[in-house]
Amino acid sequence: MSQRSCLFAGLVIATALVVSSCSRPNEDAEVNASAQRLVAAVNAKDINGIMAYYTPDDSLLVFDALIPRQYVGAAAFRKDWEGFLATYPGALHAEVSDWKSETDGNLAYGRGIFKTSGPDKDGKPLDLTFRVTDVFKKINGKWLVIHEHVSWPVDLATGKADLSSRP
Repeated sequence: MSQRSCLFAGLVIATALVVSSCSRPNEDAEVNASAQRLVAAVNAKDINGIMAYYTPDDSLLVFDALIPRQYVGAAAFRKDWEGFLATYPGALHAEVSDWKSETDGNLAYGRGIFKTSGPDKDGKPLDLTFRVTDVFKKINGKWLVIHEHVSWPVDLATGKADLSSRP
C-alpha cells in the first residue's frame, strides 16, 4: 500500500470516528427528549402521548412494579397506564430525575427516577417514586421503548415496598 493510500485510509477512518462521535450526542439528546415528552404526556394525562413513547405492537415487554408484573404488547400496557392515571382523578404531577441515557447504533437505554404525585381517589396525597430502565430501538427514525422495567426497592425484613424510594 502506498503512502498516499495509507494517508487516504487514515483520513477515512478519522472522518468516520469524528462523524460517529458527533452523531452520538444527537442520538442521546433524542432519547432524552423522548423521556421529557413522556413526562409531559403523563402530566397532561394524555394516554396517546404516553403510548407514543412505546413501540405500538406486541413486541413491547414491560416488567412493572404493579400486579401483574409483566405486560406483553402495547394494548395490554395501555390498559395498565389507563388504570394508573385513574389512580389520580384530579391533578397529576410527574417528573423524572437522574436520567441517563446512552445510544449505540439503533439501540439505546435510559434509566432514572420517575416520581408521580397528586391526590388519590379519596383526596389523600399519593406520592410514588419508581426506578425505571428503558430499552429503546430506533424504528423508522424514532426512538421507541421496546422493553421497560419499573421497580421499587423492597425491605426484605418486612416484605414491603419503599414507595417513596429516597436514597
